[in-house]
Amino acid sequence: MRVTRDLDLAEECVQEAFTKAVTAWQQELPANPGAWLTTVARNRALDLLRREQHLRRLLPLLVEEQVAPEEPEHTDLLRLVFTCCHPALALESQVALTLRLLCGLSTADVARAFLISEPTMAARITRAKKKIAQARIPYRVPDPEEMPARVDAVLAVLHLLFTTGHTAPSGARLVREDLTSRALELGRMLHTLLPTPEVRGLLALMLLSEARTMTRTDEHGRLLLLEQQDRSRWDRDVIEEGLLLVRQALQAGPPGRYALQAAIAAVHADARTYEETDWREIAALYALLLARWPSPAVALNRAVAIGLGAGPEAGLRALAALDDEPALATYAYFPAARADFLRKLGRTEQARRAYEEALLLTENEVEREFLQTRLLELDQDKA
Repeated sequence: MRVTRDLDLAEECVQEAFTKAVTAWQQELPANPGAWLTTVARNRALDLLRREQHLRRLLPLLVEEQVAPEEPEHTDLLRLVFTCCHPALALESQVALTLRLLCGLSTADVARAFLISEPTMAARITRAKKKIAQARIPYRVPDPEEMPARVDAVLAVLHLLFTTGHTAPSGARLVREDLTSRALELGRMLHTLLPTPEVRGLLALMLLSEARTMTRTDEHGRLLLLEQQDRSRWDRDVIEEGLLLVRQALQAGPPGRYALQAAIAAVHADARTYEETDWREIAALYALLLARWPSPAVALNRAVAIGLGAGPEAGLRALAALDDEPALATYAYFPAARADFLRKLGRTEQARRAYEEALLLTENEVEREFLQTRLLELDQDKA
């Protein structure tokens, strides 16, 4: 981008570099693949600029900051995230563009993270690119005094990156470790540089979620619900680190959205057994979170917590209040939650329809297998 000053052209040059690598690296892998790709992409960009006779005009823009070779790769990625999260764009556009360009998410996955359709997200990303070009928004690492205006967007990027990896929207795996590990690395680095309550809260949330990863599927890769997980296999060291960060975040003043989510994760981590889970406290925390961050997904999670604490009838009433929420119309967890409460009440046919609806909306193969198993269990119970 520093060479081309154009997002689309930069993407094209990078894609050509990867294409060349497929052939060139079959013979010999370079000592520094990242530098190889960067050099090839940059050279391609310079060739195109020369061909279009723009090089002389853009020469002053070709001066780049040098990154020390010993710096880890995620240091540069964090710089890029801050760079891409430009306040001239709407917050959602900053986050969407960064997830698409820098974090390895497809447009479809970014759309699912925002609970909107893929064409709508594609249009949003295109508009953001056009605004960058038309407004001549500079592509550079922001100065220290500019950082605070970008922190909210950076936190949202890391949160959605981790969330997408924690439960992959599609594919054969439940978890995408490449995304969760990247989000954690960036979260730790951001916390080192900027240890604010919300940064602490987000890091705590990621750690407390990550500590349970190994128990979320069985040895055959099948989904295990929270009540089925072996809590002795949860990573207690990671949990203790997360709990400390939660306490620090909550003690700093009125909690923000990430600190509240981390507090919810802490309640789960503190429960020695599933039966000891304090669902009323979790529902109360979700109510606080909903006031701080009005979100259809948060409202859904609160309704589920109500049902798990006060019974399936209460859960169905809480879910019914969300029936007219457009964002939940294509959100698989909404009918899945309703199906689970209906199953517990013995309302088999209604549960079946809800599970079938959830199955139509689910693209992750692990979750699809789970829902199909639930449908088979309904048949067995009926028999």
